[in-house]
Amino acid sequence: MLTLPRFELLRPRTLEELLAHLAEHARESLIVAGGTDAVPNLKHRLHEPRFVVHIGGIETLRFIRDEADGLHLGPLVTLSALAADQRVRRGFPALAKAAGLVAGPQLRNMGTLGGNLCLDTRCTYYNQTWFWRQALGFCLKKDGTVCHVVPAGKRCVAAHSSDLAPVLIALGAEVEIASLDPATRAVRRRRLGVDDFFVGDGVHNNVLQGGEVVAEVLVPAAARGLKTGYQKLRPRGALDFPLLSVAFAARVTDGACAEARLVVSALAAKPRVVAGVDALARGKPLDDDVAEALAQAAYKQCRPVANLPYDPDYRHEMVPVFVRRAVREASGASGPVPAARGGA
Repeated sequence: MLTLPRFELLRPRTLEELLAHLAEHARESLIVAGGTDAVPNLKHRLHEPRFVVHIGGIETLRFIRDEADGLHLGPLVTLSALAADQRVRRGFPALAKAAGLVAGPQLRNMGTLGGNLCLDTRCTYYNQTWFWRQALGFCLKKDGTVCHVVPAGKRCVAAHSSDLAPVLIALGAEVEIASLDPATRAVRRRRLGVDDFFVGDGVHNNVLQGGEVVAEVLVPAAARGLKTGYQKLRPRGALDFPLLSVAFAARVTDGACAEARLVVSALAAKPRVVAGVDALARGKPLDDDVAEALAQAAYKQCRPVANLPYDPDYRHEMVPVFVRRAVREASGASGPVPAARGGA
C-alpha cells in the first residue's frame, strides 16, 4: 500500500492568508484544491512538501461571471460546474466540452479549473513509485540528472496534460496571477495570455514564481461567436489523460475564415500553437481542403517523443486525424472525415 508522506495541513480562508503563507514558505508548500492529481503524486513521493495548503475554503476564488469584457472564471470552479454551466456551453462550447472530457464524473466533481491549468507534466519515467524510479536512477524531473527520454538532453520533456489549456489558448484567454507585495503586504496582480503562462520545461512548465497563485482566468468577449472544436485522443473513452489533444478556433465572416488558431498539446512540455494557420485559412471556408491543409501543417510541426507509454509514431500519425476532426467540428460538418490526400 502506498502511503502519504508526513506534512502539515493548512486551510487558509482568504487569498491574503494564502499569499502571506506562501511569502514565507513557498518552496516548502504544495497547493491543492481538489487534490485529484496531487494526492497520487504525494503517494509516489513526487512531491515531498513540508506544508500541504488546501485552498478549497477560499470562496472568493470560486466564481463564474459572464460580463461585458468576457467570461471571468475563478480557479476553484470545478470541472463539472464548468462543463454544465449554460453560459459556458452557449458562448464557449469547446471549453465546456474539454472540461467534460477530463477523467470521470467523480474526479470532475473535485478537480478544478486552476488545478487543471497548473497540472504537473507527465512522463513514463516520472509517474511511477519511488521504488521504480530509484531502481532506474531517478530522472531529470525528480531527484536525478538524466532524461531517460532524451538522454543527451538538458531539459525535461515530460508531457503537458491539461485538457483546458489548449482550448483557452485557442480562445485567446488570459490568466491573472496574484502575489503579496513584500513592501506593502497588499495583494498585487499581473495578467498574461495563457499561451505565455507556459514554458517548454517539463520540470516546472509554467511561469508561477514562489509566492504566486492563479487568481482568475478571463476568456475575452472577442472569443464569443468563434467556431471552435476540441478533440482528445486517449486509450479509453473516459478517465485517461490525453495522448494528444487538439483545439481549433476560427472567426468566420460571410462564410469565409477571417482568423484562426490551432493548438496541439499533450506531446511536449507546453501546448504548441501551430504556425501559419491564418495564412492557410484566411479568406476560405472551413471546408475539407482547409482542414487538410491545417492537418498537414500540424503534422510537420508536431513531433512527439517517447514521454508517454504509447508509441510516439502512432501519436504523430494521429495529429492530422484529430486536426481534421477539430476543424470539421468547428465548421459544423457531420459524417465521416475524408481520407487524407497525398499525406498523413
